[in-house]
Amino acid sequence: MSITSSTLTRAAAIAAALAGLAYVVIQFIHPADVVASLSTQTWVNVHILSFAEAVLAVIGVTGIYLRQARQFGVLGLIGYLMFGFFFILQSAFNFAEALIAPLIAVNAPQLAVDFVGLFGRYAAVTDLGPLTALPLVGSVLYVGGALLFGIAIIRARILSRGAGILLIIAAAITPVAGALLPHTLERMAALPMGLALVWLGYSLFSDQRKNAASRQPNNDEAHLDLTPAV
Repeated sequence: MSITSSTLTRAAAIAAALAGLAYVVIQFIHPADVVASLSTQTWVNVHILSFAEAVLAVIGVTGIYLRQARQFGVLGLIGYLMFGFFFILQSAFNFAEALIAPLIAVNAPQLAVDFVGLFGRYAAVTDLGPLTALPLVGSVLYVGGALLFGIAIIRARILSRGAGILLIIAAAITPVAGALLPHTLERMAALPMGLALVWLGYSLFSDQRKNAASRQPNNDEAHLDLTPAV
C-alpha cells in the first residue's frame, strides 16, 4: 500500500472518530478519584484508554487542520495549537495517572489522591507546587482552543459546519457545567465534545472519499489512447 496524503488524511479521520468515541465511553466508566480506586485494574485500564484517546485526538485534530490549513488562517492556527496542546497535556497527565499514581499511592496515598484529583476540583492537602496550575492551563487550552477551532471550521466551509457548531457548544458548556454541577455530573459535559470529534472524523473521511471519486474520471481519461487516427 502506497502512503499518500489521502491515506494519511483518512487515517487522521479514523483517529479523530476513535478519539471521540473513547472520550464518550470514558465518562461512563471512569472510577472515583479516591485512593481505593488507584489500586484497581479498572483505574489502570481507564487511564490507558484515556492516554490512547488523547494521542488519537492529537493525530485527528492535526489531520483536520492540515486539510483546511489555507482556509483556517491565523485564527484557526491558534485554535489548532491550543486544542492540540490540550490533548498533549492530557496524554502526559493520563500516563502519570495510569502508571505512576498507583505506585505513589502505596507510600504516599494523600499525595496520589491530591494529584489525580487536580482536574476533579478537589482541594489538595499536600503542596503540589506548579502542578496546581494545570487545571487552569488545561481549561484555557480546552475551551479556548475548541472555540477557535470550531469557528475556523465553520468559516472554512470544507468539513461539516454542524460539527464545528457542536464543537463550539461543547466548549461553551464546559465552564458552565464546572461551575454548577458536581464532578460526577460534570463529566457528562464532555459527551458533546466526544460526539463532535466523531462527527469531524466522519466528515473528514467523507471529504476524502468525495475527492477521490472526483479525481477518478481524470485518472480514467489519462489511460485513454490519445494516438490520432490515421
